[in-house]
Amino acid sequence: MPMQVRYSGTVTSPPRFFYSRHSHREHEQFDVRGDDGARFRVVDNVSIAPRVPVQPGDRVTVQGELVRAHVTPPIVHWTHHDPDGRHAGGFIDLNGRFYA
Repeated sequence: MPMQVRYSGTVTSPPRFFYSRHSHREHEQFDVRGDDGARFRVVDNVSIAPRVPVQPGDRVTVQGELVRAHVTPPIVHWTHHDPDGRHAGGFIDLNGRFYA
């Protein structure tokens, strides 16, 4: 079972948007360097949650599921509510505004 995580850090890449062949949904992806120096990739389903207007240098707090800990950088997903209630709710906090 994926582990629920919360990280705070600095966005290090511009957002990239792609269509997932697996879920058939649009996603937003960006990289973050955590305050502890760890790097991770955020993959947010923007078919469920709104796009997050992040830019490199922005500070964020991210809560979601660590779904691919074995890849570099690790991937944090489910950073939004789950309309089916199967996953714990996540969020992205950008400048005090919560995207979920």
